[in-house]
Amino acid sequence: MPENITAKTIRSRKGSDRKITALTAYDATFARLIDSAGIDIILVGDSAGMVVAGHSTTLPVTMGDMLYHVKAVRRGLNNAMLVADMPFGSYQVSVDQGMENAFKFMKEGGAKAVKLEGGQRTAELVKRLTESGVPVMGHLGLTPQSINEFGGYQTRATSKDTEENLLRDAESLEEAGVFALVLEKIPAEVAQKVTEHLSVPTIGIGAGRHCDGQVLVLYDMLGMYEQVRPRFVRRYAELGSEIRSAVSDYIRDIQSGSFPGEEESY
Repeated sequence: MPENITAKTIRSRKGSDRKITALTAYDATFARLIDSAGIDIILVGDSAGMVVAGHSTTLPVTMGDMLYHVKAVRRGLNNAMLVADMPFGSYQVSVDQGMENAFKFMKEGGAKAVKLEGGQRTAELVKRLTESGVPVMGHLGLTPQSINEFGGYQTRATSKDTEENLLRDAESLEEAGVFALVLEKIPAEVAQKVTEHLSVPTIGIGAGRHCDGQVLVLYDMLGMYEQVRPRFVRRYAELGSEIRSAVSDYIRDIQSGSFPGEEESY
């Protein structure tokens, strides 16, 4: 039988030849497809705000939005680990607020873990959650919820000072109890240092090949989100153009009278 992936499974992959594989998903249909392909982790990312809802950033995404998507994805899963992204404003006010919303993802959404951005400033919340039985995935480097603070999507940890800050943040999250750490858009050599330094696995997105695993936004790797094409995305399909072509064929067949034909009629 296929393996049922848990936080313990992911932690055991640290330094393993078997890399951790992760993708985002936002609905049951895609979740079912990528789960059946054997993915380890399905992250219901707040990237839904951009690739599904059409916002220019992830900031407008609400807990209600995320709970809807987490519940939908849960219905499509059998084996993959479901991780819920905590949206902007759902944990920054207080530790109690963060715990309450994380519990919602676990109790109402059926998530097996939550992911949140930030290092030392979120360590207390991470500690409280893990002590309460909520597995937590950390996220450092380019943290999209801090876009207004940094003023753009530039590569992070590019100087000695910022590299040292990132390492301190990673250490604080490890000490607080994260089971894995996402590293986004940082130099590959910095990601390698962090990966070698920590006892918990790292999952890279634009962080080079030395991480313990990789994650991408599903709509990016399938060629469906065409507004931005980050350098770190490898496109495994061009579904955007294929969908346009299919819809054009559909319109043509309706206008020509060839659809529906006898085989599609009762």
